[in-house]
Amino acid sequence: MTSTQTVPPTPSADVPPAPARPALSRGRTDTMLGGVCRGLADATGVDVVLWRVGFLVLALTGAGVLLYPLLWVLLPAAPLPAGERPAPLDPFVARLHTGLTDALSGRRRR
Repeated sequence: MTSTQTVPPTPSADVPPAPARPALSRGRTDTMLGGVCRGLADATGVDVVLWRVGFLVLALTGAGVLLYPLLWVLLPAAPLPAGERPAPLDPFVARLHTGLTDALSGRRRR
């Protein structure tokens, strides 16, 4: 009885590696409100429209009304592109983010 072994194909050197996804953060371009859906879309590769529809459905059930502001404060803002001005609420949200992350990590401001 003879046995045959199959050798798995070796990956080709011509195949580029998968592109790295950016870290999870709030988007600063192409945003509707706080950039949460844009940041989630950039981090996951799922279209931003699907994230927006998902949050709209969650808002109709009540969960999105709580989840979106929470993510708005908890997610760090992506770097601002050159020549862009921050949104009017960005400084306030940045202070909330800093205070909340400091409180959660046990650090205190003096």
